[in-house]
Amino acid sequence: MAYEEKYRQRVMEYLKEGHSYRQGQEVFKVGIATMAEWKKRLVETGSLAKKPLNRGFKKIDPEKLKAYVNEHPDAYLREMAEVFQCGVNSVSKALKKMRITRKKNQRIPGAK
Repeated sequence: MAYEEKYRQRVMEYLKEGHSYRQGQEVFKVGIATMAEWKKRLVETGSLAKKPLNRGFKKIDPEKLKAYVNEHPDAYLREMAEVFQCGVNSVSKALKKMRITRKKNQRIPGAK
């Protein structure tokens, strides 16, 4: 659960007044480890702002995968998995996330 920065400041001010972490826990209903982390962050960075999320790709770079699919449109999932050194399911999930379908068009002559 993310707390507002003003709330974090109130907790830090309470601790600066000389109260213990245990008292802060009872008053603000925040864990001791959380308060210690906030205090550490305040000392190191001078701010109580939330850390920016660092979300990147896990196994497969989406840009490289997209380029590979454009270059090799008929490649099988297992071939892509070998190139990117991961499992077939990882490639499948990455393609699904990018909304790239791998279905082949199987038309039957004369059928409508």
